[in-house]
Amino acid sequence: MPKLPVLLASLLFATSARAVLPIPDADNGGLILPPGFHALVVADKLKPLRGMTVAPNGDIYVKTREAGIYGLRDTDGDGRADLVKEFGSGGGTGIALRGEWLYHSTDDHVFRYKLTPGELVPAGPPERIVRDLPNRHQHSAKVFAFGADGQLYVGTGSPSNAYGGKKDRALGATGEDPTEFLKTYGGYWRYDPGKLEQTQADGYHFSTGHRHSTTIALNPVSQQLFIAIHGRDQLSTVAPQFYNDDDNAENPAEVFHVLTDGANFGWPFTYYDPRRHLRLLNPEFGGDGKKLAEPGKFPEPLIAFPAHMSPMQLAFYTGTQFPAKYLNGAFLAFQGSWNRAPKPQKGYQVVFIPFNAQNMPTGDYETFADNFAGKKVIASPGDATHRPHGVAVGPDGSLYISDFQAGRVWRIIYTDQ
Repeated sequence: MPKLPVLLASLLFATSARAVLPIPDADNGGLILPPGFHALVVADKLKPLRGMTVAPNGDIYVKTREAGIYGLRDTDGDGRADLVKEFGSGGGTGIALRGEWLYHSTDDHVFRYKLTPGELVPAGPPERIVRDLPNRHQHSAKVFAFGADGQLYVGTGSPSNAYGGKKDRALGATGEDPTEFLKTYGGYWRYDPGKLEQTQADGYHFSTGHRHSTTIALNPVSQQLFIAIHGRDQLSTVAPQFYNDDDNAENPAEVFHVLTDGANFGWPFTYYDPRRHLRLLNPEFGGDGKKLAEPGKFPEPLIAFPAHMSPMQLAFYTGTQFPAKYLNGAFLAFQGSWNRAPKPQKGYQVVFIPFNAQNMPTGDYETFADNFAGKKVIASPGDATHRPHGVAVGPDGSLYISDFQAGRVWRIIYTDQ
């Protein structure tokens, strides 16, 4: 492995075919990365961060969970944000750039700001695109993405574990008929991004049957939207006669799908077992850990990730800085589990998902960035030093990651050193 001065020299005198990259941190910002990759801390000790996006000029915009939006700018070319401005309010999760507009979501509304060329922070107030979205303070994040049709796809989660009535999440929970509930919750709705003051009733109900999705992105090659869905919790709490602690820790999968018009992903009736690769009935609806869902009724996941890892933002890689294997694949941040006790928690990493020549995931994935938690074994999320939430690709092909736990932003670069 080259000594640090040699590595720094190689970064400072990068070839003309690629923009000069910043000098990384000696410890890569605490991250463990594949060979040839390095990281630096762009900003630190901000408020807890959620989704993020990067402008063509390199400005970074990142949501905070409870406050506003940070605008981050590097004015001297060292890769660090020396200009940090916060604007807006309302917290939330979703954020995206489209043309001259910066769109973002709170748990109740979707807004957009008009950006002024050369200015980091918008000068005027936001316009409200969608208002008064359903929010019962559980699975309330309103993530969104723009489809190939230019329309805005906004998710509304299910304020429930498995629609188990008054005992939901508790011993003996019994499922109720979710027909009316699913007309309002547990799906994606499509809206016109240029029209103001829409309500959910103005949107087109595009999909249903997912408990909560905080992950949606457009594949720029296939022009398909991809999502991940958070699986249910507390199987062994609800039905200890059928499930033990191991069953609860390893079930159900966090599932990865293509989002299609009219899709029904099976919640609250079913869950997907990542160990047996089977779709089973939830105990609230007559399941016993063995009963299978009706064959063919719900789509099979493209990837079944381990249980409870909490997939957050997804970003497709279209840059040229990273090696060719990463082109048109995707990066996905996992914020980490809370519901695996008494077993150790899991996740707290960013993975890479390769896509094949047909622009579909191969079914595999690999850990790309690790050691966010700062220790190998943690008992609860509060033990983690960092929890990755947002991922975004910069104009030079760098990958940016935001941190929900301690308010850090990393930039990952590739130097082949």
